[in-house]
Amino acid sequence: MTQDVAAKHQAGVAARKAEMRAAQLAAGVEHLLEVKDLHVEFRMQDGVAKAINGVSFHLDERETLAILGESGSGKSVTAQAIMGILDTPPGYVTGGEVLFQGTDMLKMTYRERAKYRGPKISMIFQDALSSLNPVFPVGWQIAEMFRKHRGMNRSDAYAEAVRLMERVKIPAAKERVKAFPHQFSGGMRQRIMIAMAISLDPWVLIADEPTTALDVTVQAQIMDLLKELQEESGMGLILITHDLGVVASVADRIAVMYAGRLVETSAIGPLYAHPLHPYTKGLLESVPRLDQKGQELLAIGGLPPNLLRMPEGCPFNPRCRYAFDECRTGAPPPLREVEPGRFAACYVAGEV
Repeated sequence: MTQDVAAKHQAGVAARKAEMRAAQLAAGVEHLLEVKDLHVEFRMQDGVAKAINGVSFHLDERETLAILGESGSGKSVTAQAIMGILDTPPGYVTGGEVLFQGTDMLKMTYRERAKYRGPKISMIFQDALSSLNPVFPVGWQIAEMFRKHRGMNRSDAYAEAVRLMERVKIPAAKERVKAFPHQFSGGMRQRIMIAMAISLDPWVLIADEPTTALDVTVQAQIMDLLKELQEESGMGLILITHDLGVVASVADRIAVMYAGRLVETSAIGPLYAHPLHPYTKGLLESVPRLDQKGQELLAIGGLPPNLLRMPEGCPFNPRCRYAFDECRTGAPPPLREVEPGRFAACYVAGEV
C-alpha cells in the first residue's frame, strides 16, 4: 500500500467519523453503544431457555470492554442479538434496547439494520475456517464488502482487499489475494476475518473469541493487531472471551456474565486485584500464576445451570461456597454498586 493511498484512506475515515461524532453530539447521546435490559430466549420443544436476562452495558469511543464468562454464559448470544443475527426460530429478543448513538437497532427493519452491519458495527466470529466461504478466494470475500456497500467495481474492490490484507500484516498480500481459506494457517485466517470486519471502518467491533484454537504466540499477535487497529481508527471494541489472560493487557473494563446475567462489572485493575463476586473470584483462582509454583489450582465445583431448569435465587448458588439461605430463594440479587464504579450481583459482594 503506497503512502498516498494510505493517506487518502485515513482522510476518508477521519471525515466519516467526524460526521458521525457530530451527529452523536447533536443528538445529545452519551455513549457510542448502549445495551439496556436485554432479554433473549430460545423456544424449543423441551421448553423455553432464557439465555439473556436483563443485560445492560455501554461502550465508548476508543474503549475496550471485555465480556467474560464460561461457555454457555450468554456472551455470544448477546453479541448476536446486538448484530441482529440470531437464528429465529428458535432465538428471540423479547425485551430491551440496543442503542447505537441513541438509535434503537432492535426497532429497525431488516433492511435498515443491514445498513448498520459493516459500516457502523461489525463482528469477528470464533471459527475463521467455518466463517469463511471455502469456494471463494479470500480477496473476493473481502472485496464483496466494497462492492455491496460502496458500489465499487471489481478492480477497485480487489485493490481495497489487497490494502486490507497488508493492513492486517498478511505477507505477500498481492500474490495471496486469490488464495483460498484452506491455504492459510489458523492465525492468517483470523487476520483475514479481521480484515473483513474492519473493511468499512466500523465504529464498533465485536470480537467473539478471536484467539480460539490459536497458540499463545499467535494469540498475542492477534490481540496486538486489534489494539493497533483500534488506536488507528478510534473504534470501540467489545472483546468476548473466557480467557482472563487474553484480556489482562488490552481491556479497559470487564463485564462478567453467568447464566445469562451480568454478575460483576468493573475497571480491569480493581477487578483483578480484588474481585467482588464469588464467581469472578473463582475464575481468577483457577488461572495458573508464575508466582505460585507447585500450588494446586482451585476450581469452581459443579456445572453451569441448565437454562431450562434454573435454580431459585442466585443462579450461582449451587456452586458458591459462600451461599446462605437468602441466596437460594426468591429472585436473583440485582446488580448494585458496591464500590464507586464497581457493580456486583451478590449479597456478600466485596466480603469474599
